[in-house]
Amino acid sequence: MKVLFIGGTGIISSGSAALAVERGIDLTLLNRGQSVRTPPAGARVLHANIRDRAAVQEALGGQKFDVVADFLAYTPDQVQANLDLFAGKTGQYIFISSASAYQTPPAILPIRESTPLYNPVWEYSRNKIACEELLLRAYRETKLPFTIVRPSHTYDPYYVPLPGGYTVIDRMLKGKPVIVHGDGSSIWTLTHTRDFARGFVGLLGNSHALGEVFHITSDEWLTWNGIFRIFAQAIGVEPNIVHVPSDLIAAYDQTLGASLRGDKMHSAIFDNSKIKQVVPDFVCTTPFSRGAREIVNWFMADPARQKPDPVYDALFDRILENYRKAWPEE
Repeated sequence: MKVLFIGGTGIISSGSAALAVERGIDLTLLNRGQSVRTPPAGARVLHANIRDRAAVQEALGGQKFDVVADFLAYTPDQVQANLDLFAGKTGQYIFISSASAYQTPPAILPIRESTPLYNPVWEYSRNKIACEELLLRAYRETKLPFTIVRPSHTYDPYYVPLPGGYTVIDRMLKGKPVIVHGDGSSIWTLTHTRDFARGFVGLLGNSHALGEVFHITSDEWLTWNGIFRIFAQAIGVEPNIVHVPSDLIAAYDQTLGASLRGDKMHSAIFDNSKIKQVVPDFVCTTPFSRGAREIVNWFMADPARQKPDPVYDALFDRILENYRKAWPEE
């Protein structure tokens, strides 16, 4: 099977690229070559910016692929450009959407693929919804062989899946307080890229996936308090957690606030029965306690990786200082 990943070295796509090669798929990656993640041995890598149509056409030539998996489209115009580029050149176009496109907050848990798409807060999610609507129209009009995949919060050993990233670990190591939105009791789902890959690679060239939508997530549910404590345990400290309302955090930083209010402040539990029916060998085997240790070990292995973001660090300090003035008992 001849497959093209647009991307292939990102948080979500890297695990799938490695597994695809392991399973004998003829894999080509098209990206700019700027990731810290190394492409898997055995994959062919073409360097071009997917937004540069001329450069992409030159890199690909007239090649055709059984599957094109698009990890780098975020708006309808980007999806349409790629559909035009690969028209007649692929038997399956896989669009990577987002679980944040689901009804926010969800009226019913667990979330299923049939849950309505509606996110009034986060523009990123609304754009993903618009992309999906474009694909559905194309399917009705031209029988476009699409598959939509909605990852939730996916991580790998090189990424700290917390607001602020490595800055949170740095603050814990220094004994500084860390912010957990709300009261920390909302339930969240984190999925390791290796686990996501088992579901995703099983959809490549799968006739049962055409015209269908799947989310691929872990079945492990954790509170945000638990997630922060697992990280603290991995680095051997006791976390100094301060709970701050998400709306207040949003008042200080709109970007961070949108990702909280439009996604992370609400509980997210997923029913994965559909992906398990179509990909019977899909199973998640990496608990977050193990994944957190992988992350900490990678960062601790090289001081050059241990770079807190001064902007986030200052933002957290400013929020905490003003919050404690208003609610000194906290």
